[in-house]
Amino acid sequence: MSPPPHGRTRRVDLVRLREKLPASVADVLRKYERHLTLERNLSPHTVRAYIGDAVALLGHVAGNSPENADVGRIDLTGLRSWLAAQRTAGASRTTLARRAAAARTFTAWAHRAGHLAVDPGQRLAAPRPHRTLPSVLRADQAKDAMAAVSSGASEGDPVALRDQAVVELLYATGIRVAELCGLDLDDVDYSLRVIRVLGKGGRERSTPFGVPAERALRRWVDEGRNALVAPDSPPALFLGARGGRLNQRAVRTLVHEVVAVVPDAPDIGPHGLRHSAATHLLEGGADLRTVQELLGHATLATTQLYTHVTVERLKAIHDRTHPRS
Repeated sequence: MSPPPHGRTRRVDLVRLREKLPASVADVLRKYERHLTLERNLSPHTVRAYIGDAVALLGHVAGNSPENADVGRIDLTGLRSWLAAQRTAGASRTTLARRAAAARTFTAWAHRAGHLAVDPGQRLAAPRPHRTLPSVLRADQAKDAMAAVSSGASEGDPVALRDQAVVELLYATGIRVAELCGLDLDDVDYSLRVIRVLGKGGRERSTPFGVPAERALRRWVDEGRNALVAPDSPPALFLGARGGRLNQRAVRTLVHEVVAVVPDAPDIGPHGLRHSAATHLLEGGADLRTVQELLGHATLATTQLYTHVTVERLKAIHDRTHPRS
């Protein structure tokens, strides 16, 4: 069985494939899903990805007969064949590495749960993903982006006030878009200028923000938010036009539109602002451990990516300006 296509079509195909699996396998997947959700405390998005990869793996091992799928049939040959088929179909090294990790997670759990006599995932090798350097704004471009979003708020339009507060807070704190959309009103401490953030894996942290973000937040809450409140509105810090919690898609669209007006700026979304905030902190003298804590990274290795960004930018400046570069 060839690997499912990417995107929405892949998700639809995986749903159909899952429906064809025998009841015993479906029960195993439900138990695995509970494990990921309750014991691993993974996000719904991550759980869906892990389950989708497990379904695709089971379908591949079963060949053209998903109704005969059996977790116990998964072996090292099947795992390698599954990855090879995806590589042939054009999957990137990053995608292959992620799916190999998902397969290892599934087989390790299946072995512990007694569904596999041995864990074949322990011997599964996968290509290392390419560590691509993220696109970031220069400090002057970030300043121009903040100025652009503030110009729309100057007339006091509620949506424009919200948008300014959103962009200022994203850049000031480097929080993820999901973390921003999950903020409630009582997560903001204006006296200390910190927000309480619930990050990946349910890890909570406090992240500071500066005076410009404080001003934008206060103005949004004091002057703009009430105009969008509906009878059934949640206590969300940021509301959508209909009074519900602001969704991530709207934030991504907003950031792309704001950055698009900045001359020569790369096309980035909220995660690009997160990268920019981290890069500018390091360039300003912050140490890696501090940036790790601010961004909510589980390991320092993730934060170290930004040291490569700053080195690349320093090299570019050197090449442009040094007479003997």
